[in-house]
Amino acid sequence: MGMAHTYSSNPLDRGDRERRDEQWLIDMAGNPSSKFLPLKDMNVPVQENGQGELLWLGPGEVAGLGVEATPIFLGLLDGVAYFTIDASQATPDSMGDGCRFVDARSATELLTDTETGMVAQARSQIIWHSRHGFCAICGHPTFMKRGGQVRQCSQCETEHYPRTDPVVICLVLDGDRCLMGRSAGRRQPSNRYSALAGFLDQGESMEEAVAREIMEEAGIRVRNVRYHSSQPWPFPYSLMIGSHAEAASTDISIDYGEMADVRWFPRDEVERALRKESEVLTVPEPLAIAHHLIRAWVEGEVG
Repeated sequence: MGMAHTYSSNPLDRGDRERRDEQWLIDMAGNPSSKFLPLKDMNVPVQENGQGELLWLGPGEVAGLGVEATPIFLGLLDGVAYFTIDASQATPDSMGDGCRFVDARSATELLTDTETGMVAQARSQIIWHSRHGFCAICGHPTFMKRGGQVRQCSQCETEHYPRTDPVVICLVLDGDRCLMGRSAGRRQPSNRYSALAGFLDQGESMEEAVAREIMEEAGIRVRNVRYHSSQPWPFPYSLMIGSHAEAASTDISIDYGEMADVRWFPRDEVERALRKESEVLTVPEPLAIAHHLIRAWVEGEVG
């Protein structure tokens, strides 16, 4: 099934054709109708107007920030060009009094779904560009092209494209119980459990990655891996690929280097946790795709 998660309702046309014209990008960056989303230390600007909307600036206001960062073109909406810019070096008072910066997770409680989608794109792209100022082939400086869709080496001219790190996350089912775990090394309540997850390796399908990760973390073999939905996760630039799978074995063998605990939970206890009525289990909030994998199972959408 498909569904719209937080961070996944971006309304922008990313303007693939338009961004090939460097002069067009320059002109639009100076167009009075264009809008800029300034991120400060990767935090999101929210207007203090009681409605919690994103703060978009015009070109003149961006110039007043006094930052030298190159704007990144996000896309077009109703003929208006949207950009983002790293404003981490801006002076504290340059944004005015009607704005506060909120971390990208907390901001989702204030913003619309479409706004969180634009935040995900902006945050991921700014982080990627900040980490790829030099060529991985020859070490020389790179520069932005196509409004941020590529960086090109100033020496060997190799082109480097923004990456997305795929992460598989799977709720394993065994009749009326599901498998969930707690990652090692994370600060979280001792009763907080979630679906098991891990990065997809090169040369590996989604189904293979699910089987490998579940075996590595819990010692459980799985079968019948079924895709559920996906979610951009801008921390820093991942894509969560959600699925359900059936357990082909049930004896847990935990990798304590990765996991603090893994266990089977009965459906009725998970249902209480979703209602925040369980004394022994806390599950992720709706912000996370794991919540929706769990809810889909509890509500009988998957067997």
